[in-house]
Amino acid sequence: MLLAPVEALAAEAPLPATPAETLVATFERYLTAERGLAGSTIAAYTYVARLFLASDAVGGDAVLDGLTAALVTEFVLAETAERKVGSAKFVACGLRAFLRFAFVTGRTAIELDAAVPKIASWRLSGVPRALTQPDVARLVGSCDRRSRTGRRDHAVLLLMARLGLRAGEVARLGLDDIDWRAGEITVRGKANRVERVPLPAEVGESIAGWLQRGRPCTDRTVFSTVRAPHRPLSSGAVSGIVTAAGARAGLGHVNAHRLRHGAATAMLQGGANLAEIGQVLRHASVATTAIYAKVDDRSLRPLALPWPIGAHS
Repeated sequence: MLLAPVEALAAEAPLPATPAETLVATFERYLTAERGLAGSTIAAYTYVARLFLASDAVGGDAVLDGLTAALVTEFVLAETAERKVGSAKFVACGLRAFLRFAFVTGRTAIELDAAVPKIASWRLSGVPRALTQPDVARLVGSCDRRSRTGRRDHAVLLLMARLGLRAGEVARLGLDDIDWRAGEITVRGKANRVERVPLPAEVGESIAGWLQRGRPCTDRTVFSTVRAPHRPLSSGAVSGIVTAAGARAGLGHVNAHRLRHGAATAMLQGGANLAEIGQVLRHASVATTAIYAKVDDRSLRPLALPWPIGAHS
């Protein structure tokens, strides 16, 4: 049976205190062994599972055989009523994953994931909030490269600003992922995708500076904490580096993804097309890259209709 290894793993580990916690632990192992999801995604889905199991829809226990589509819908409507769109979609996605797991493991007699309402949102409705290149220069330049922390942060920021790496991808970068001779790095991205991208000389020199004159001897992870106990940086710690640099540079709050948007916008302004940008950013779909068409003023300007003569502003 497909899920026998998952049940075996659950049997080997110490069981949590309550039936609900036991079910969440089994769900977590299913997401790891069967779905191969990233740790952050697993943490998000198990969080939603705990919310659902503690709700009135389930009654506080782990018995799901009385669950109905109406109860599922009622939970989603109540849980997402005060949430923003992104947070509501996060709840709906996590609940669908849990309900699919419940069905394939025989805990529900019917597939209830279809009962989770879709969250209304409009794709490509916004415009990417990219940092300008002068702002990126201020951000990177705010690092004091005379210190170990400054050398590390400078390399982190350049990886994100020049290659558009996500915070998690920077955190997962290992020494064995850097091919100095070929001038390439291996990026371990979403959904366990592994891809090779060019390593610009400027970025390589910054990483080398951190490795030679800053990085403490720890494991094979490139970026780690500077102070003992030395640990690999987490995705949140990488995001914190960006936020701190934004404050030092006088740019206000800057989140990590704005550097990714900035890299894409710089490539677009430099003459790259959307297909090339999608390859560098490692987008799984061209639709994801299409949002950057909105910031291409040079190409959009000829498409604008002339302003009517005599029209009021």
